[in-house]
Amino acid sequence: MKKLLILPLLLLLASCYNQERNCKDFKTGKFTFTQVIDSVQKTSTFERSENLQIETFEGKTDTASVRWVNDCECVLQKLNPKNMQEKKSISMRIVTTKKNTYTFEYSYVGEAKKEKGTVTKID
Repeated sequence: MKKLLILPLLLLLASCYNQERNCKDFKTGKFTFTQVIDSVQKTSTFERSENLQIETFEGKTDTASVRWVNDCECVLQKLNPKNMQEKKSISMRIVTTKKNTYTFEYSYVGEAKKEKGTVTKID
């Protein structure tokens, strides 16, 4: 009987836990993003203003417009796409923040498959 009473209490406490999201701290600045591509860890650096993001990855620079939906969600659109895939907008949502990092989900607009990543603010 005690176990039946403890379970609802634990569920109630878990539902009250709110993850930290100070999204405004990460809307602008200089950042790094590390990801694994074909079993190799690769890092890109990007600088974001209110409406523009400039990213450098493997010596190549790309620029995208940034449209903020709210403090934690934005849509990125490459300014000079080289193919049909690059013409697709990317939806990005900050899920959690901690000190100088944030965890985010991203996907092509209209697609259900989401990826996750963690970004570190360096400036």
